[in-house]
Amino acid sequence: MAIYTSNLNSKYHILVTGGAGFIGSNLCEALINNGNKVTCLDNFATGHEKNIAHLESNQNFILIKGDIRNIEDCNKACKGVDYVLHQAALGSVPRSINDPITSNDVNVSGFLNMLTAAKDAKVKRFVFAASSSTYGDSTNLPKVENIIGKPLSPYAITKYVNELYADIFSKTYGLEIVGLRYFNVFGRKQDPNGAYAAVIPKFVMQLMKHESPVVNGDGSFSRDFTYIDNVIEMNILSMATDNKHAVNTVYNVAFGERTDLNELIHLLKKHLSEFDSEISAIETTYGPNRQGDIPHSLASIEKAKGLLGYDPKYNINKGLKEAVDWYWENLKQ
Repeated sequence: MAIYTSNLNSKYHILVTGGAGFIGSNLCEALINNGNKVTCLDNFATGHEKNIAHLESNQNFILIKGDIRNIEDCNKACKGVDYVLHQAALGSVPRSINDPITSNDVNVSGFLNMLTAAKDAKVKRFVFAASSSTYGDSTNLPKVENIIGKPLSPYAITKYVNELYADIFSKTYGLEIVGLRYFNVFGRKQDPNGAYAAVIPKFVMQLMKHESPVVNGDGSFSRDFTYIDNVIEMNILSMATDNKHAVNTVYNVAFGERTDLNELIHLLKKHLSEFDSEISAIETTYGPNRQGDIPHSLASIEKAKGLLGYDPKYNINKGLKEAVDWYWENLKQ
């Protein structure tokens, strides 16, 4: 695991909401390893305590079992905190289509609670997980931060509303805020189970079980798959920067290359075949396109490079190799 915390002062106390989730738990681990005091707020709706179990004995780690929909939990978690890394959300486009009310409650009302609590606690900066879904029906490639389209799902609406609230809070209350539009993040600790599992861990588990990976569409849809360590780097840079021109804005968080699903499966089979040669012969199953999906996604990362010094180290192949190694070691039955 690459660590990007060398420019972050270890004296800071940092709150990670959704800290037991995939991205949140990786952030907690990186910050604890840097010597920071870390508070994790999570209600375990989608996160897992096993992701942070190894941290709970650390004197610098505080776990609060609470819900961002409860303002009292938010106020408690923000007390005495220097920075907030807000990762808590209900992800998944299909989940939001099936249950838009709960997605809105968590992603909008919960977000507003956290902004308010952070403002009242006078935190130094609030960094939040935005989403590439905000680009909606925009066909421009690569995606640049100042050109978006209309949202294509309830989830996308909630994440865009987050950006609007963040802009108002920075202008009205003087809260320093940075939004990070994540592009298809993958890596260790990403849950392969459940109806709304992300595509990479789902494919990995199917192939490890010698099952045919199921692709929505013909496999030509492409994404800017982004390894978790690139995401850690951007969160750290967003906290640590003293460039006032780099805050109160949003950034794409990606590698800046796109990979279609057929190529993704080819790479997964290549890496998994190093452990089990039979996986290379597994055929792919193709089904209908999924509602709310955009055909292609590719990020421009020039803004993050220019203002924050972002320099992602993991392309899709290097990231998949590390991810596959982790899944094989931790999840092989």
